[in-house]
Formats: sequence, C-alpha cells, structure tokens
Amino acid sequence: MQTTSANHTEPSSPSLDRQSLRPDCGNCFALCCTAFGFSRSADFALDKPAGSPCQNLAADFSCTIHDSLRPRGFRGCTVFDCFGAGQNVSQGFFAGKSWLAYPDIKDEMFSAFKAARRLHEMLWYLADAQARTFDPDSSHRAIQLRNTIEQAVGGELPDLLSLDIQELHSQVRSTLMEVSEEVRASYFATGGDHLDSALKPGADLMGKNLRSRRLCGANLRGAYLIAADLRDSDLSGADLLGADLRDAWLERTDLSKAMYLTQPQLNAARGSRATLLPSDLEVPSHWHDG
Repeated sequence: MQTTSANHTEPSSPSLDRQSLRPDCGNCFALCCTAFGFSRSADFALDKPAGSPCQNLAADFSCTIHDSLRPRGFRGCTVFDCFGAGQNVSQGFFAGKSWLAYPDIKDEMFSAFKAARRLHEMLWYLADAQARTFDPDSSHRAIQLRNTIEQAVGGELPDLLSLDIQELHSQVRSTLMEVSEEVRASYFATGGDHLDSALKPGADLMGKNLRSRRLCGANLRGAYLIAADLRDSDLSGADLLGADLRDAWLERTDLSKAMYLTQPQLNAARGSRATLLPSDLEVPSHWHDG
C-alpha cells in the first residue's frame, strides 16, 4: 500500500495483474477482423458482415493497411482492444488451429472469441477494483468473481460457450459500483458538494468545457464526454466505467489514478505524451508530443 498524502492512502496499482490482458496480435488469428461486423460510418470506411474477414486482411492474418488505418477511414480498428481474448482463444481453446486452415471450426471459434472478450474485459475491471478497495468483503467478492472468470477462460470450450455471461456481468457490475462508491468517498466526492451537479452517471457532457478542473472522485460512469475539454484537469479517483471519450481533449490531464479506464477509451480520445496515465496503459500512437 502506498501513501499519497497525509490524509489519503491507496492500494498498489493493479498493473501486474493486468499484463496478461493485453492483446498479442501475433498469436491471434485476426479474430477481431473477422468475428465482428461493422457498418460504414465515421469509424469504418465500408460495411463488413459479422463472421467474414475484412477486405484488408492478409493471408498471414496481418492487416495490409495497419500503418494507415486512421487516414484511410478505419479509426474504429485503432480503438478496439480484445483484452487478450484473441490469443487465448486462438492458442488456448483451439490449440493454434486457425479458422482459415480448419473452416469447420470457424463459427465455434468466433462465438468463443465474443464470449471470451467480454470475460477478459471484466477481469480488467475486477483487477482494478480489487487493488483499490479497503473493504475485505469487497476484495473477497472481486477475488471470487475473478476466479470464476479465470476458470471459464482457462477451461473447456463447452463450458465457456454455455456460461451465463449476462448474470456474471451483473455480479461484476455490482461489485465495481460498490468499490467505486468506496473509492470516491475517500476523495470526499459521494455527496458531490464540490462538483458540478451535471457531472453524474450517463450525463450528456458532449463538448463541455471541463478544463483545469479538480474532478477527483467524480462519478462519470457511462457519461458522454465526446469532444469534452478535460485538458489540465485532475480525474484521480473518478469513475470512468463505460464513459465515452471519443475525441475528448486530454492534454496534460491526470488520469493516473482514474478508475476503470481502458486502452480503447484512450485510443478514441485526443491527448499528448504529457497526459498522465496508469502504468499499464499506453500513450496512443496518434497522440502528439506537445
């Protein structure tokens, strides 16, 4: 446990627990480029049905336009993250057999990937919750849920495909919310006295000027922060679970202790190398150096 001030202590970072939840595309059969479908939009330059390979996919499962995805209209590809589910399904559940070499396993492999991706994302959040909580009961619940999920993603394929993921998701969400309340209370934020009343779960904050604000402990779960200006603001202890950060301005923003932050959220935003991030998240390649 590390002390951050005379009145505030925090558990250690969950970074070590989450290293295995990073994508390893070299050990995946491009499942994100095949299993999911997308429609032509600002994020994708064309329509692609689910279960079919993207037209930019090479025979070796690499992307032929990987270095120019954004300028060629595939920003959505640069935002996606499988939380390590791709290599787990490819090398674990299917022992290195690809859907291309074994077409008969394609449907089952794609279904497994969709299920595993949701479970891996839950593991990402639970590691954060477990590392932050001071409550032994909350920690125990997070550990139990992590064990259940880890058994599912490390077990047999029929068990994964028959798992009630929706029920598990409900239990995980409940635990995440309990820990959020606890952590935000440590920043004196549960009453919201020092925060704008508009800063609440699911709030429409699109384009809102939140620059140079102390937003420690704010509950921004599921908030629409599209193109919001968060430059130079401090979001320590803020709950960002499911917050939409597309095109949000994050230059010099302190996100180092924000709760439930993910790489896809950062990839969708605008920032710089001066933005403070948790140790296990990376500065997106399109962020500038300023």
